[in-house]
Amino acid sequence: MMFDYRDFALRRLASLGPRYLPFADVATDAVPLSRLLRLSLFQVTVGMAVVLLVGTLNRVMIVELNVPASLVAVMLALPLVFAPLRALIGHKSDVHVSALGLRRVPFIWKGTLYQFGGFAIMPFALLVLSGYGEAVDAPRWIGLSSAALAFLLVGAGAHMVQTVGLALATDLVDEESQPNVVGLMYVMLLVGMVLSALVFGALLENYSPGRLIQVIQGAAVVTVALNLLAMWKQEARDRVRAQQMAKTRPLPFRHAWGDFIKGPGKLWLLVVIALGTFGFGAADVLLEPYGGQILGFSVADTTKLTALLAGGTLIGFGVASRLLGAGGSPEKLGLLGAMIGIPGFAAIIASSLGGGPLWFLAGTVITGLGAGLFGHAMLTATMRSAARNQIGLALGAWGAVQATSAGLGVAAAGIARDLILNAPSQTSISAHTPYNIVFMVEIVFLILACGALLYLLVGGKTAQRSRKNSVEGSAAPDLQAKPVEAS
Repeated sequence: MMFDYRDFALRRLASLGPRYLPFADVATDAVPLSRLLRLSLFQVTVGMAVVLLVGTLNRVMIVELNVPASLVAVMLALPLVFAPLRALIGHKSDVHVSALGLRRVPFIWKGTLYQFGGFAIMPFALLVLSGYGEAVDAPRWIGLSSAALAFLLVGAGAHMVQTVGLALATDLVDEESQPNVVGLMYVMLLVGMVLSALVFGALLENYSPGRLIQVIQGAAVVTVALNLLAMWKQEARDRVRAQQMAKTRPLPFRHAWGDFIKGPGKLWLLVVIALGTFGFGAADVLLEPYGGQILGFSVADTTKLTALLAGGTLIGFGVASRLLGAGGSPEKLGLLGAMIGIPGFAAIIASSLGGGPLWFLAGTVITGLGAGLFGHAMLTATMRSAARNQIGLALGAWGAVQATSAGLGVAAAGIARDLILNAPSQTSISAHTPYNIVFMVEIVFLILACGALLYLLVGGKTAQRSRKNSVEGSAAPDLQAKPVEAS
C-alpha cells in the first residue's frame, strides 16, 4: 500500500490552525474559520482607530503642534462619555426589532458612519491647529473644538461597532464556544493595531502635515470598506423572528442589569477590571510623547512603539489562551499579568535614569505582555461567571468598565503630567519627572489590582467551602431520615 503524501500534508496543515492560531478550534462546518476571520475585520478597524488616535495623533498634537497634554488627554477621553453605554447598546441590539429580523447589523452600520464622520472632520481640525496653508489665519479654538468633535465621533463609533460586533460573533457559535470566539476577536484587534502601527509608521517616515492628513483620509476609506466586508452575509434575515420579537415585551435594561450584578463576585470582579485597566491604560497617552521628548524618537519610531506594545499584548493573549484552554484559573492568570506589569513600568522609568532606549523598549514589551495576560484573563472570568442568557450583557458590562477605566486613566495621566510640569514651585523640574510620577502611580494601581485579585481568590475559595459545607449539612438529615421513613 502506497503512502499518501497528499493526505498526510493536508492533515498536517489542518492541525496547524488550532496549534498556532489562538482560538482557531472554535471554527465548525457551519461557521468556518474564514467567516470568523472576515467578521473580525471590524476589530481591525477599531485597532486602526486606536493607533491613530492614541498613538500618532496624540504624539503629533503634543510635540509637533504644541497642544497641552492635558487638553489632548481630555480629547482622547471624550469617548468615555459613551463607554458606560456599552452595556445598554448591547442590550438594545439584543432586543432590536426590524422588518427583516436584523438585530446587530444596523448598529454596526451606525457605528461605522460615526467613525467615518470623525475621520472626515479630523483633517480640517489638524489644518487649523498646524497653521498649514490657508488655515494660518483661522482661530485656534475652531481647530481644538473640531478635533474634540472628531475624537468624540470616532470613539463613539468604535464603542458601538466593537460591542455589537462581539455580540454578533457570539450569535454565530454555540454557547460553549462563545468565550473562545470573543478571544479570537480580541486577538484580531491586536493584530490590527500592530499592522496599522507599522503601516502608519512607514507612511509617516517623512512627516509633514499634508502627509498626516492623507493617512487619516485613507483610514476613513479603509474603515468603511473593511466594516462592510465584515458585515456581509453574517446575520441572516429572519422575518419570523422579527414578528415574534414584535409581539413580546423585552425585559427593561435596569431589570436585566439588576439580575446580572446580583451574581456572586460579579461586583468585585468589575472592581478588579477597573483597577487593572486603569493601571495599564494610563500610560497610553504618555508612552509616545515620552519616547519623543525624553529619548529623542522620531514620529515614525514612536508610532512603531504602539506596534511593540500591541505585539507584547498579542503574545500575552496567546499564552493566556493556552493556559486557560488547559483549564487554568483566570483569576490566577490575571494576578500574574498584573504582577508582570509592575517590573515593566519600572524598566520604563529606569530608561530615563540612565537605562536608555533599550530599557524603554524592553519595558514596553513587558508591559504589553502583562496587559495581554490580565485582559484576556478578566474577559474569560467575566464570560464564565455569566448565565447562559446574559452573555451579551456580560460583554457589555466588561466593555463598559474596561473602556471607562482606560479613558479615565488617559485623562488623568495627561492632566497630571501638565500639572506637575507647570507647578509654580517646580521651576527646575526635569522633563522626565512628570512622566515617571505617572508611571509610579500606575504601579500603585497594579499593586491594588493584585490585592483585589488575591481577595477575590480567597473569597471564592471560602464561598466554595461554605457552599460545600451547607450542602453536606443539608444532605445529612436526608440520609438519616430515609431509614425512619422506610421503617
